[in-house]
Amino acid sequence: MWMMNLPASITVSPTPQMARIVATPAWLPDWMRHWTEVAVPMAEALVILLAAWLLRRVLRGVLHRLGDRYRLPAEVAISARRLTGVIIYASAGMLALGRLGVSSSVLWTALTGFTAVAAVAFFAAWSVLSNIFCSVLILTTRPFRVHDHIELLENGDKPGLRGRVIDINLLYTTLLEDDARGDTVLQIPNSQFFQRTTRRWRSGAPPTGSAPE
Repeated sequence: MWMMNLPASITVSPTPQMARIVATPAWLPDWMRHWTEVAVPMAEALVILLAAWLLRRVLRGVLHRLGDRYRLPAEVAISARRLTGVIIYASAGMLALGRLGVSSSVLWTALTGFTAVAAVAFFAAWSVLSNIFCSVLILTTRPFRVHDHIELLENGDKPGLRGRVIDINLLYTTLLEDDARGDTVLQIPNSQFFQRTTRRWRSGAPPTGSAPE
């Protein structure tokens, strides 16, 4: 019998589709094989997302203990928790989409395209970039911290926006008003703190007599 001799250097690499066909038992009905090929990748994607959620919770607890142990500023600990959450969920999303059959090249193209569009949008909105840069300055120079009582003066010593700092993010600093009825908060753009005078009470809450009229 005549047989064709193939070169020894030629190899056949198994594809994900071939691996799924081999992994599917031959005794299963055709309709069950089809649903198995659909259900297995979805189950793998759900497992990846669940593992990402558990990993985020573990890292959140670790960062919280490190912040308490080394007495890190509250804004640094909050920023670290948010950054790790974004990285974990972004990586898990890409892995899950890969298990569902989305090509890594397609994901990379979409990611770079989204990044380019976001960069153009950020440069078009200069005020957003200004607030982000000012938030970095606030976190590094630390003119005030979370839980400090501050007041943003209008002109000179004229009373202005006032409250207790409860959050500092990339765009806004959130103040809980001292004399407000209910849970009223003020979200002040970070750039405003470098355009006006900021009063800070270092000894805790401001005295009652200094409340603005």
